[in-house]
Amino acid sequence: MSFAQFRGQFSFALDDFQVTACQALQDGYAVLVCAPTGSGKTVVGEFAVHLALAAGEKCFYTTPIKALSNQKYNDLVARFGADRVGLLTGDNSVNGNAPIVVMTTEVLRNMLYVGSDALAGLGYVVMDEVHYLGDRFRGAVWEEVIIHLPAAVRLVSLSATVSNAEEFGEWLISVRGHTKVVVHEQRPVPLSQHLLVGTRLFDLFGTQSDGAAKTTLDPALMRYLNDRVQQQRRPSRGWRPPYRPDVITALDNDGLLPVITFIFSRAGCDAAVQQCVRSGLRLTNESEQARIEAVIEARIASVAAEDLDVLGYWDWRAGLLRGTAAHHAGMVPVFKQTVEELFVQGLVRAVFATETLALGINMPARTVVLERLTKFNGQSHADLTAGEYTQLTGRAGRRGIDVEGHAVVLWTPEVEPGRVAGLASTRTYPLRSSFRPSYNMAVNLVGQMGQVAARELLESSFAQFQADRGTHGIAAQIRRNAIALAEHKKQLICDRGDFTEYAALRRKLGDREAQLSREKARTRTVDVIQSLEALTVGDVIRVPSGRRAGLAVVLDPGVPPGKRADPHSGTDPRPLVVTEARWGGRLSMVDFPTAVDVLGHVRIPKQVSYRSPQDRRDLAARVRELNLPPAEPVTRRGGADDDELVRLRTALRTHPCHACPDRELHARWGERYTRLVKENDGLQHRIDGRTGSLGRTFDRICELLQRRGYLAEERTTPAGRQLARIWSESDLVVAECLRTGAWDGLSSPELAAVVSSVVYEPRREEYLVERMPSAEVHRALAATRAVWAQIVAQEDDLGLPKTREPQLGFVWPVFRWASGSRLDTAIAATVETGAEMPAGDFIRWCKQILDLLEQLAAAPIPARAAAQAIRRGVVAQNVMS
Repeated sequence: MSFAQFRGQFSFALDDFQVTACQALQDGYAVLVCAPTGSGKTVVGEFAVHLALAAGEKCFYTTPIKALSNQKYNDLVARFGADRVGLLTGDNSVNGNAPIVVMTTEVLRNMLYVGSDALAGLGYVVMDEVHYLGDRFRGAVWEEVIIHLPAAVRLVSLSATVSNAEEFGEWLISVRGHTKVVVHEQRPVPLSQHLLVGTRLFDLFGTQSDGAAKTTLDPALMRYLNDRVQQQRRPSRGWRPPYRPDVITALDNDGLLPVITFIFSRAGCDAAVQQCVRSGLRLTNESEQARIEAVIEARIASVAAEDLDVLGYWDWRAGLLRGTAAHHAGMVPVFKQTVEELFVQGLVRAVFATETLALGINMPARTVVLERLTKFNGQSHADLTAGEYTQLTGRAGRRGIDVEGHAVVLWTPEVEPGRVAGLASTRTYPLRSSFRPSYNMAVNLVGQMGQVAARELLESSFAQFQADRGTHGIAAQIRRNAIALAEHKKQLICDRGDFTEYAALRRKLGDREAQLSREKARTRTVDVIQSLEALTVGDVIRVPSGRRAGLAVVLDPGVPPGKRADPHSGTDPRPLVVTEARWGGRLSMVDFPTAVDVLGHVRIPKQVSYRSPQDRRDLAARVRELNLPPAEPVTRRGGADDDELVRLRTALRTHPCHACPDRELHARWGERYTRLVKENDGLQHRIDGRTGSLGRTFDRICELLQRRGYLAEERTTPAGRQLARIWSESDLVVAECLRTGAWDGLSSPELAAVVSSVVYEPRREEYLVERMPSAEVHRALAATRAVWAQIVAQEDDLGLPKTREPQLGFVWPVFRWASGSRLDTAIAATVETGAEMPAGDFIRWCKQILDLLEQLAAAPIPARAAAQAIRRGVVAQNVMS
């Protein structure tokens, strides 16, 4: 089919960037299309589908998340018919041999590694949301696919706007051949920026008399904020966050609904809906409520009645009927997809969502509201980047419906209008690679092409491409430093001798003194840790300094069982004590500048609490009854200098330049010279570290795999071939548990419980109960942890990133579920372990365990039976239409 025929199918004229990209595809090029959210990039992907069908070839359409795959599947079915479109995700397999198949990117990666027959006849691959390549957790998958796709396959890469599109395009050309880069920066619907102060909406920027946009802040906004700040300084006047129903009402009065309000908290999203319901806010009429109810009834028909309460069905339904809803990863899929459907139909007019909604799901709104400009990034609360701000506000403005979209930031005392203006006007969103080789990747590549060729292939990654380009600026700095060094050297000329040599002696002497100081501090730290690790319950010690100085009795040594403390790992002992001054709490390394001695011992009752004032008084009295002598004054003893230090000092004093009258002047130039030499050495080290860095990491991974028997003489062993079929962040731990028999002898529910430990990741710190489902589960988990510890020790030895630690927070809940318990019983078990997760998270973790169990189907363990035990009820539901 020609492009002219294709564009004739649309009722609207295509934009220039769409035309340019489609014509490049028709001319035989691969394309990279970078354009704002909602601008119509998928038209280019659909043209690739047309070209594939016309040529009798296949087209795979990949997306980063299952929800987007489901949505795209429905779109393509509506356009091409169900018989020509398939779907492959971790949850669904529909018509997988169709000429058009929608899939998650991981599915295509796995196909490439196993050499799937489905790749035969593949002509095009569309990679939607390809900027996801920068995701630090899953981004490597995109690079793997791009590198490994057969050369004849044309790649259609669709990306949000990134500022280094040309750099990314250069890399695509280097690995895929002829590729056209098409960049379009204009939004299809203009976006107005606002600040909402209370319930009063202000434009963020002022306008010129001719109506053209300005980049200066609106004067009316600044005057109002200044007056408001002055009012809040008066007694009894303080700032209160705006009442969410009032915010929605204010936007509704201004004609700015439908709205998506981004709240970076699942609980916050749910609370916002409840707040709106309790306030009596209603955004729907009777006719709309009837339509909403019909959709709800159709969607939840397959959900067991006994599960409705635990799923929060009634609160969810009450919000929907009033036109409000939450949307986040903690919701069950059927609820999320119902919200999406009702929002697109215009029946839900206010959605409170987490940032996951910004990942390509088709839910455009007239207005987007940001409640805060910070969010939790998995490690800490961090400010939004300009790229994140643009991605979130990109939902505002519906093409063909709205004249303009509206981005609204709620004002708080911490929000500076200038900062909002900076986020709204910045156009620099660089794409950075997150690629790194894994154990699974290594055995797959070595199995296909050998270690040497695999290493060369990895060095063609975007990560290495960026690392190599990053060395150009460093090399230029080295050259500039070399010129300065030549000038400095002229100032080091001394008639007494070689001052460069003398300066080097001074530098070595200083380095040796610093090294000895560090070694003493390290030895002292190790002594303190070892003395704390040796403590037992009831030991009486002396805290040498600080606010808690004095005698104390140990209630808990503060060292996890079987876990040795490491001065560099952040796992220092933190003993729980009660002092003779009747204070109770945990001490840290700061309280012990020197090793601690045990001065005595008292018996500790079984039931004692350091929080109880009476218990603290009793314990303090027992300590005082020991009549221990007062502390002796601490004396610092100096140590003898080592031989190297003595030698350097002697060499310095006897050097001819030591007696030069201008010695200190020369020395200052020498210090400058030395600093530049050190700087250049460091810069060269950075270049050496970046050049071929992925190849060196790959070599270390292969060495570890050879040590453990997964590779031999550049070939995969039987164990390596099993590892090649395991797609998990803990792939090597799983493979070792299978190889060593750590998971043998488990029942289906027990296996599900143990497998959860290498899949589940807690969102917060959890308290873990000692109770285990069975002795066999306890044994298998101990063996799993032992395997992990061995692997981590070797990773540490080789300088590799450490495999994450097995987690126990989902063991008990999934055991209950796999044993046939009701959903409410299984979710109640998450409270017992401290995980306390909503039903949506419970289902998501169950499905991830299912994914891994299905990969282990060929292993001599009841993986299939365990998967079947999990795949029931709401976990088994898949809603696509």
